Amino acid sequence: MASVDASMLAATRETAAATESWRGARPARDYARVEPRRETFRTLSGSPIDDVYTPADVAALSFTEDIGFPGEYPYTRGPHASMYRGRPWTIRQVAGFGQAEDTNGRFKYLLAHGENGLSTDFDLPTLLGYDSDHPVYRREVGKIGVAVDTVADAHVLFDGIPLDEVSTSLTINASAAVGLAMYRVVGDERGVDGSRLTGTTQNDILKEYTAQNEFVYPPQPSVDLVVDTMEYGAQVMPRFNPLNVCGYHLRDAGSTAVEEVGLTFSAALCYLERAHERGIDVDSLAPRVSFFWNVHNDFLEEVAKLRAARRLWARLTRERLGCHDPRSWVMRSHCQTSGVSLTAQQPLNNIARTAVQALAAVLGGTQSLHTNSLDEAFSIPSEEAIKIAVRTQQILLEESGAADVVDPLGGSYYIEAQTSRIEEEARDLIGRIDDIGGMIGAIESGYANQIIADSAWEQQQAIESGDRTIVGMNAFVDDDRSTGGIEIFRPDPGVLERQLERLADVKRTRESRRVADALKAIEREAPVLETNLMPFIEEAVRARATVGEICDVLRNAWGIHQPSTVF
Repeated sequence: MASVDASMLAATRETAAATESWRGARPARDYARVEPRRETFRTLSGSPIDDVYTPADVAALSFTEDIGFPGEYPYTRGPHASMYRGRPWTIRQVAGFGQAEDTNGRFKYLLAHGENGLSTDFDLPTLLGYDSDHPVYRREVGKIGVAVDTVADAHVLFDGIPLDEVSTSLTINASAAVGLAMYRVVGDERGVDGSRLTGTTQNDILKEYTAQNEFVYPPQPSVDLVVDTMEYGAQVMPRFNPLNVCGYHLRDAGSTAVEEVGLTFSAALCYLERAHERGIDVDSLAPRVSFFWNVHNDFLEEVAKLRAARRLWARLTRERLGCHDPRSWVMRSHCQTSGVSLTAQQPLNNIARTAVQALAAVLGGTQSLHTNSLDEAFSIPSEEAIKIAVRTQQILLEESGAADVVDPLGGSYYIEAQTSRIEEEARDLIGRIDDIGGMIGAIESGYANQIIADSAWEQQQAIESGDRTIVGMNAFVDDDRSTGGIEIFRPDPGVLERQLERLADVKRTRESRRVADALKAIEREAPVLETNLMPFIEEAVRARATVGEICDVLRNAWGIHQPSTVF
């Protein structure tokens, strides 16, 4: 923030005094007529909210240094000068269930109804680096996402999809290196050069230890593998984002807005600083790092959060990481409306929740957006529900006028004050994490998990006490406990059998010696953490090695992570 000179300080004091005088006169009379009176107002994250904000609340801000113009450092008002006037955000709905052909059909349905970016959920065995024929995990095949065992599945998954025209997101973490190699190989075997592929792998393994729990290996080799994918991506898929650092699951697990930003950026710093330690130019990687944010119910706090995150990331990359390329300073963001906010009670209310959250993402300046479907509290979305979610974005883009002005809430006393508060508190959290050894230290000590658990507990207590209202759940409740006529999506029960047949066929027809040689090469190089494993993983993928075979080699080399316990 800019320093405050004497004249500004005098004006600020005058405004603050006038505000207190106004509070004692006008609002006090209004409040006297309200019974029972609500004494305190707080954001969803628990931060106190004044009744009115004035120039005194933003007096320390400099327009040029703290707010600025869209597309210019520190990017508070947006990553691009023209924002949605020049290019609408990417409408990207998550799809993933059953076999590859099932999800492929959903992809084509979404593209036909106006989606312009694909996002892929994988099933639990794939996420944990196991094959569909695993004796324990086979019961989960195709349930929470699509089953992908080999690159043969990946070819079916993207059959008929123009990979050089459509941006594709792969929501995968522990086994992301294999997924990224598969996407590159599919493109290459179809004649689409890696330089023409766009999209992202989530690949943020650090958030798995604190929120989603789909980790395999210990944190340190896992971080090195992420760095491998970043370096590999910069070399062979320069338009693809190999790392999508993810605050979304931290927030759905119970973190506050500030904690979402602070923990997410601590993870991003961990990856990039490890790359620097390995002698990699951070400016060659940072422009291809993107972020994935949760957009929750507190409309104005969420707008401010996205603005604060952009400003803080610009400052961290320039000041802390020493990046010189302006592209490295830009926070590229995908947002998704809050899954944890959806209720099974009165599920049609979820349409309104999603619309409000989506508008916050747009006014906050997201570049890509997923809107949750009304039935996701029950199951994977039905086609009708997911179409409504897509139409919600289209209405915001085409009818609401929200996309016609760049950063329309910029300059609001409240928004700017909240933007600065979130930035300052998130920076303070990053400092505390640095003091205990960075994000890996915060994970190994249980500190990061405890932060989230404490916030989740406080939020749940607020709901159960009625201090926080959830419409249809703890207020305005109906006696009707049905699904409201919603048709619940049911997966095909024959998926497992068909997937096992395909996997067996690939194993029977592939060149066994080539597979064995490729896996031995990974085994040989895995203990050498300075070696980039991606070329060896890519060769194994080309040979039709399975996700489980590749990940088993790494399990044997690195071991598995035993998490700390948090109460």
